[in-house]
Amino acid sequence: MSKSGTFDLASGVGGKIEKKEVLSAFEKYEKYHACDGEAEEERKANYIDMVNKYYDLATSFYEYGWGESFHFAPRWKGESLRESIRRHEHFLALQLGLKQGQKVLDVGCGIGGPLREIAGFSGTYVTGINNNEYQVTRGKELNRIAGVDNTCNYVTADFMRMPFADDSFDGIFAIEATCHAPDVFDCYKEIFRVLKPGQYFANYEWCITDFFDPNNANHRRIKRQVELGNGLPDIRSMGQCIEALKHAGFEIIWDKDIAIDSPLPWYLPLDKSHFSLSNVRVTVFGRFFTRNMVKILERVGLAPEGSQKVQAILEQAADALVEGGKEGIFTPMYFFLARKPSAN
Repeated sequence: MSKSGTFDLASGVGGKIEKKEVLSAFEKYEKYHACDGEAEEERKANYIDMVNKYYDLATSFYEYGWGESFHFAPRWKGESLRESIRRHEHFLALQLGLKQGQKVLDVGCGIGGPLREIAGFSGTYVTGINNNEYQVTRGKELNRIAGVDNTCNYVTADFMRMPFADDSFDGIFAIEATCHAPDVFDCYKEIFRVLKPGQYFANYEWCITDFFDPNNANHRRIKRQVELGNGLPDIRSMGQCIEALKHAGFEIIWDKDIAIDSPLPWYLPLDKSHFSLSNVRVTVFGRFFTRNMVKILERVGLAPEGSQKVQAILEQAADALVEGGKEGIFTPMYFFLARKPSAN
């Protein structure tokens, strides 16, 4: 179902950005991640532009290497990456206690891989909200191919200011998406507003762990490279997320860093020392092949100028994620289940 070829990857680089503007868009995106406090404030103030540029530039690479669900998952021995991702999505749906026919919201839905999986698994109607026009267009096409237009749909909007009435949804989930929010409290507060009383919000959040030392230069470098390569304004701690949830009005049902119990490391698909026949494209060999194909395609004009630069920061980000995982200072799957109190 997903785009699978290198030519498809090359043709998709830049998303809705004019192909001749890809390089300048990359350079502007890169400036958001200059190594100073002022740049961090600019990232937060201009997060819509920053995140849109990131996903216009990176989505084609994501789909090429990762499939339709752009997230990690705990993984059992003998389990494929795709199988672990599906199980991770089913776990979230079960935690929400979804029932057939309910209306569910996916906050920051990407191209809709989890949205389609959870809708089919739970028999619910799932709406995805995403401020990236290219990803929404791609998601609608994948919905059409899968024949799920009746149960899955999209709204192009900012999840910090959602165009939904209060108490609209029977359940809400987010998978590695609210990390893009410039202010986590305002994000959770908006989710609280559109969730029906007595219902649940489940999230996999990107966080730094208690092992992160802000005085450690190597830790700061890893964090900065993860932010640059993943379109993030800042990476928050688990404690900051919990406090923001409580402040927004949620009851915390339970929370845990799911990565801790994973039999195989969550970062294994990105680890250059690991080889997998089931996902060759993210191995050292796969990266080498893609890097050189993109180089050739850019040189002959089939891929826009700047494509190689996009791939380079994504490779750098992948290496930083592996480092962060091995150091134990970062997790992409801090899970929490929170409930909006009943109206009475």
